Amino acid sequence: MNYSISDIREIKQYAIDNNIPIMQDEGIEFLTNFIIKKQSKNILEIGTAIGYSAIMMCLTGDDVHVTTIERDEVRYMEALKNIKKLNLEDRITLIFNDALNVNLDDTYDLIFIDAAKGKNQEFFEHFETNLTGDGYILTDNMYFHGYVEMNEEELPSKNIAGIVRKIKEYTYFLENHMQYKTTIYRVGDGVAVTERRG
Repeated sequence: MNYSISDIREIKQYAIDNNIPIMQDEGIEFLTNFIIKKQSKNILEIGTAIGYSAIMMCLTGDDVHVTTIERDEVRYMEALKNIKKLNLEDRITLIFNDALNVNLDDTYDLIFIDAAKGKNQEFFEHFETNLTGDGYILTDNMYFHGYVEMNEEELPSKNIAGIVRKIKEYTYFLENHMQYKTTIYRVGDGVAVTERRG
């Protein structure tokens, strides 16, 4: 694969410098190892940001293809630049749109949700028909920087309290779903792994 570690470091540094949330190292390691273990080949990502996680997922194998959706134009343009820099244009498909306005015909053996935290359940329900029978849905930020485990009166703002409430509702939705079983792993910022019940 034609890329250098310095390219990855530059993308991560840009995210830090511009306050753009990307997956924590522990989370990205969990995600990429999961893809390798499950041999996921066709991946859908909700929330591209600047392309870091799409690139890292794509680099798990020469036959991995990622379709990724981003609604923020500045981040989308930065992602395009980063993907081109790593010569991955033929294996990463970027879509500039609000994910809930995107309807796809393809099926994916892994769907990765890492966008607006308050819309996790909407994203799940919108794209679950695109999941292969033995595929997985992974959701990042289930602990949301530790806020999910705090008491509501400890939270720093009403906005954060609202997001935390939505994440808790989504957790309840996952844990009580009749068709899926979910395990939440305490890695990175919390990763939920959801699969269909046997």
